[in-house]
Amino acid sequence: MAINKEIKRLDKSNVSLSVTVPKEDVKERYNDMLKEYSKNLQIPGFRKGHVPKEVLERKFAEALKGEAMGRIMESTLQEIFKEENLPRADRPLPYSTPELQGEPEFDFEKDLQFTVNYDVLPEVKIGQWKGLNVEYPYAEIDKKDIDKELDEIRDRNSIVMDKDDSAATAKGDVTTIDYEIFEEDGVTPLQISRKDFTLTIDGKNIFKFDDYITGMKKGETKEFEKKFESDYFDPALADKTRKVKITLTALKEKKLPDLDDDLAQDVDEKFKTLDDLKNSIKDRLEKHLEYKLREKKINELLTKIMENTPVTLPESMIRIEVEGRMRRIAQYYNTGVEQIQQMMNISEKTQEWRDNAEKALHSRLIIETLMEEQKIEVSDADIEEEFKSIAAANGADIEEVKKHYNEEALFYMKEDIREKKITDILLAENTLKQGKKENYLDFVSDNG
Repeated sequence: MAINKEIKRLDKSNVSLSVTVPKEDVKERYNDMLKEYSKNLQIPGFRKGHVPKEVLERKFAEALKGEAMGRIMESTLQEIFKEENLPRADRPLPYSTPELQGEPEFDFEKDLQFTVNYDVLPEVKIGQWKGLNVEYPYAEIDKKDIDKELDEIRDRNSIVMDKDDSAATAKGDVTTIDYEIFEEDGVTPLQISRKDFTLTIDGKNIFKFDDYITGMKKGETKEFEKKFESDYFDPALADKTRKVKITLTALKEKKLPDLDDDLAQDVDEKFKTLDDLKNSIKDRLEKHLEYKLREKKINELLTKIMENTPVTLPESMIRIEVEGRMRRIAQYYNTGVEQIQQMMNISEKTQEWRDNAEKALHSRLIIETLMEEQKIEVSDADIEEEFKSIAAANGADIEEVKKHYNEEALFYMKEDIREKKITDILLAENTLKQGKKENYLDFVSDNG
């Protein structure tokens, strides 16, 4: 098909593609479609496959023209986007559906002309990225960080036992409760009310009932008014005060193991003493700290480069990034994306989510552009070295590790290697200075 096309740049990484299909091609495609219908359509008075084209056109004229125009436009766009010489910058993003502009005219005496708009990958012109001076935060591992890990290990190895019926609930206890949260009328229970709900009094549960349950005894019922936080996970309750009714149906307590050599041996037979376990914890924390420190340095560098490299992100790209974050949050809270969206609409953090999404996309585009400009490639030796590293970290045989990598997994491994190579170059080409010291836990957290 002899297609003429013209692409114009619009705002926000959006382009306009104008296409002209010669009238001869339009007529040919239209006739091909009529032949297809003539063979497969059955109309009273005619045998299947023997319906004259004239009859079809008389009965379905406008519908046939509309169908033909739709087919021609769709196949034409597919043909254009499959062209090998079409620049990457002119191709639509995977999640940006071309939108038809106006109403094209379908006339056999004229060429078919139509225009679609769609989002494309933003143009990235890297500014200064070498010779920068950047300050980064740092952290150190203290005894309390190792002790915290030991406390968590003790908790995971604890024995949960029934508590005496006359005993009151205390911090760390595992409770089973029936709870009802009522409508504003204080009489109608909400659907989120539950029976036989297990809740540990540790300050980490999403309902934050700890203060109300502490001190209760098995079989006891308590009613109270609770003010739910403005960022509460359920938007129907956010910033609302509602009556809550709780009945304690079961009470258990955790018996923590002693912090001794026996605990270390229970954790892993490779540990002979408690000191072995502590040294292993310290080694693991140091490796994680090293990983996070590298990440912080790179983030600070990318923030600096972003100042020198403005990028106009298309709305579809931002939307997909925000939606992806919503899905991850929804999975974490075991709720639906719609609830997270509602929560965002009433939260002051809506703009913060968007800002974080834009920053992540901006930095990602810089990394990808630098990898292309610096012609970063991955050799077979690089892949083999990565397999060795993975095998060593997991105490596995390298050939067994390779069996778990299909074509898709191998592709992502190569991308990870490419990214490590370019970030190695970034770290080597710039001056980084140690800055403010942070608390270890804050430093290694996702929000740190």
